Amino acid sequence: MEALLIAVVTIHVIAALGIVGLVLLQHGKGADMGAAFGSGASGSLFGASGSANFLSRFTAILAVIFFITSLSLTYIATHRTAGATTGGVMDTVKTEPAPATSPATTPEPATPAPKPNDVPK
Repeated sequence: MEALLIAVVTIHVIAALGIVGLVLLQHGKGADMGAAFGSGASGSLFGASGSANFLSRFTAILAVIFFITSLSLTYIATHRTAGATTGGVMDTVKTEPAPATSPATTPEPATPAPKPNDVPK
């Protein structure tokens, strides 16, 4: 189960980083105006509109992978075996019963002696 968790987390992180990178690579809606004046990459590897199609499709694929790994991690986290550490730090603290004492053996608290300058209220 531990190897599956590590594999899913690794795929999840790679998909997340891929989505961030692909979103940063994509042109915004206002980038078409720059391409009209020669500053765009209209003669790129994918063609004038092929780049946008490829990047948006690959981003959608990575988003689906990210969604599936998110659901998988949720399932793994909620269905762990009983032997796994599911509790917090305080679950490992052992509590001991308090020693039984009778009221006769409990000493009376000492009252401090009044000071000479104390005025009773």
